[in-house]
Amino acid sequence: MYRSHNCGELRVSNCGQKVKLSGWIQKSRDKGFMIWIDLRDRYGITQLILDSERSSAELIEKLRELGRETVIQVEGEVVERSAKNQNIPTGDIEIVVETVEVLNQAKLPPFTIEDQTDGGEELRMKYRYLDIRRNPVKKALMFRHQVSMMVRNYLSEQDFVEVETPYLIKSTPEGARDFVVPSRMNQGQFYALPQSPQTFKQLLMVGGLDRYFQIVKCFRDEDLRADRQPEFTQIDCEMSFVTQDDILQVFEGLTSYLIKEIHGVTTGAFPRMTYDEAMKRYGNDKPDIRFGMEFAELNSSAQHRDFGVFNSAELVVAIAVPGAVEYTRKQIDALIDWVKRPQVGAKGMVYVKCNEDGSYKSSVDKFYTQEDLAAWAEACGAQQGDLICVLSGDQKSTRTQMSALRMELAEQLNLRKADEFAPLWVVDFPLLELDEETGVYHAMHHPFTSPKEGQMELLDKDPASVRANAYDLVLNGNEIGGGSIRIHDKEVQKTMFKHLGFTEQEAQEQFGFLMNAFEYGAPPHGGIAFGLDRLVAILGGQESIRDFIAFPKNNAGRDVMIDAPAAVDAAQLEELGLNITNISADES
Repeated sequence: MYRSHNCGELRVSNCGQKVKLSGWIQKSRDKGFMIWIDLRDRYGITQLILDSERSSAELIEKLRELGRETVIQVEGEVVERSAKNQNIPTGDIEIVVETVEVLNQAKLPPFTIEDQTDGGEELRMKYRYLDIRRNPVKKALMFRHQVSMMVRNYLSEQDFVEVETPYLIKSTPEGARDFVVPSRMNQGQFYALPQSPQTFKQLLMVGGLDRYFQIVKCFRDEDLRADRQPEFTQIDCEMSFVTQDDILQVFEGLTSYLIKEIHGVTTGAFPRMTYDEAMKRYGNDKPDIRFGMEFAELNSSAQHRDFGVFNSAELVVAIAVPGAVEYTRKQIDALIDWVKRPQVGAKGMVYVKCNEDGSYKSSVDKFYTQEDLAAWAEACGAQQGDLICVLSGDQKSTRTQMSALRMELAEQLNLRKADEFAPLWVVDFPLLELDEETGVYHAMHHPFTSPKEGQMELLDKDPASVRANAYDLVLNGNEIGGGSIRIHDKEVQKTMFKHLGFTEQEAQEQFGFLMNAFEYGAPPHGGIAFGLDRLVAILGGQESIRDFIAFPKNNAGRDVMIDAPAAVDAAQLEELGLNITNISADES
């Protein structure tokens, strides 16, 4: 037996007991005649003590030689501490060590394994197994487990059945690039790793399963950000004989349950907002509604003077920044530089200070009167003490730029509080999206999304106007879930493929299995998928998902710990029937 107790459970009530503990040496403090050692495991820290009165000189010397992170087993007696530590649950006791066994001697770690570490992100990812020993990462992974269990329990109580779907599937044009896997048995042919279990969960509805869910790994070969990984986890769900309202009700319930159980916060009914309204009011389809700063269009009140920048713009839009009249010229210039960055792309910014005496001071005073500026303030709901920021240009770019500025200002003003939760349904998305480079329409969600009732005939006349029976769940400015009512009729699905540019043969080759299944009685159905990584991060008070994933990839999609992706042996490539002329094992 390596231990009778773990390092987080002993209390004063255990005093006098002989115990056996195992763990890692967190740190030691050597006073010469006395040594204290913090012994750590997953459950906590217990202080060990050796002194000249109760411990042999040989034992003291043995422990003195052991470095941090060495794995040891100790036996000893639980005693009450004279100087108690109220910061840890075991802070009232310590163990007088009688025997020590070194289970594994450790090298000096490349960074300090403490809550506040001196290791940079790349270094910690390379030694992720050490990083997991730190409380913030360990607690994040345990928190993820707790959320996953809550989800499973909630959905199981709602009569959902968890079903596993295949990981080796057929490559289909669903949006992002597939990761492909060569087949040795069928040379020249490839599997793909699933971007989602979309078609399989629809087939489960054809199979009559009625309510399905799966906490499933998915794969997309796309550009990475802090909230994206090439492999990620979805809470994937599908339901039969449901309307959009039925689905929203079930998964609003799940989200409310998680927020209530984890944070004790009651959210109430989630507001709903159309895609068009979200774009108009906030400039993006996943608005953070924990704070205001809604967009106000100023075309009618800003384009009647001699200011050419506004007069030539398709859109002039403003936001009122609460309490920011005290921003100095240096701070405002920094904002102007910020919106001019290539990542944002604005050409400049106009500002108006709403002074406490009711007057206005702007960067365009020579073009606009006090009455003009008062009209701007009224349009965007600005109060005395606020700062008005104005951008202009074409519709799409300007809204995107102002959305970025709004979020940046919210960060500066500490308006995005991690302990506040503002969920929102965004509905009525466009069914199709125009690719400006190719001039071809593609599905905004995926090709199995149903158009809103009565809009199918608009596909031929005005495809951009067709709205989808689709919905996204937004939490604190992050899309945490999205779904739709699906097409369940073969002829309607064929029509959709035609409008997406598939020939009848291509549609049959790619998705014939699904359309054939529809001929055998497919029920009306729909579903949703939550991004588990992102959901857990937000519920955990963060927006970066990496610390909530055991072994994440870096920004280049590499696992720096195991050095993947990597070259494979030429013989292995040859066995797979791949052309190895331009590939060598020395190339990555």
